Amino acid sequence: MLMTPPALHTPLADARGRRKRKLRLSLTDRCNLRCVYCMPEHPQWLPRDTLLDGAELQRLARLFVARLGISEIRLTGGEPLLRAEITQITTALDALRAEGLERLALTSNGVRLDRLAAPLRAAGLDDLNVSLDAVTPQGFARLTGGDLAPVLRGIDAARAAGLPVKINSVILRGHNEDEVLPLVRWALAEHLPLRFIEFMPLDGRGYWNAERVVREDEILAQLAPHYTIEAEAPSDDPAHYFRIDGRYALGMISTVSKPFCRRCDRVRVSATGRLYSCLFSADGPDLRTMLREGADDDAIEARMRAHVWHKEAGYAERPGYVERPITMHVMGG
Repeated sequence: MLMTPPALHTPLADARGRRKRKLRLSLTDRCNLRCVYCMPEHPQWLPRDTLLDGAELQRLARLFVARLGISEIRLTGGEPLLRAEITQITTALDALRAEGLERLALTSNGVRLDRLAAPLRAAGLDDLNVSLDAVTPQGFARLTGGDLAPVLRGIDAARAAGLPVKINSVILRGHNEDEVLPLVRWALAEHLPLRFIEFMPLDGRGYWNAERVVREDEILAQLAPHYTIEAEAPSDDPAHYFRIDGRYALGMISTVSKPFCRRCDRVRVSATGRLYSCLFSADGPDLRTMLREGADDDAIEARMRAHVWHKEAGYAERPGYVERPITMHVMGG
């Protein structure tokens, strides 16, 4: 194993041999829902001038793609569709395909998709994930404080625009365990990919504890009386997949009960321009200040490369609640 980071202009990797191919790029800390597993109850929004502007986002993305070999970018938040210039940002990032970008995706709560899906598709977006933790209006309101109907309209608009959609659902004990079966039935009827995600210890309210985690085996036990379930062969995807009635692939992202840290291939840049080599990192280097103080590309690349080289082993080696100043709605999921 090398003891120092590889030279500039080589593929991004850490000292444990994990090659990085995916960048999660957060556009904003703002959100129009209040999901209990993510947002503080009374969030204090960051001043807008502390967020990366469009040119800064584009420059960092170009460095990751052209110099570090990142091939996939996912836009996150907060809610990225609250960023006023979201279509312009998408268009600018789409231009990076000439530098090696292969996929440009987005994760959204779906509330504003109804009017933005078609412009985003035209701007170059390849696909999107929609966070949807309940398909009954009362269950959705209980978990998010919002209205389900706009989200369903947004999903329909995305599909009409030709955007492939995946559904991500976080299940919390005491909140939406009763939505598991309705979600599966709805996803089957709509022919939409669904992935259940275990509640991770990163929420904005200090609400996480192990008892609130509904684990993969518990979700499968709920479904077993209604469907035949067969595990598919493992892959490099973070989700484990199960064949439902021999015809539908249901995903489980079991970060808590079955961490996939040994094959992690992603890094994150927060809305304020901090680089996080791990979803569970306590801190990361301030790239925004480097940009605004005139650092050249070599200096920024070297700083990014050094940080990622020292990436932690991950949650698998240090499980439990993560104490840190940044919350998920700033870092991006």
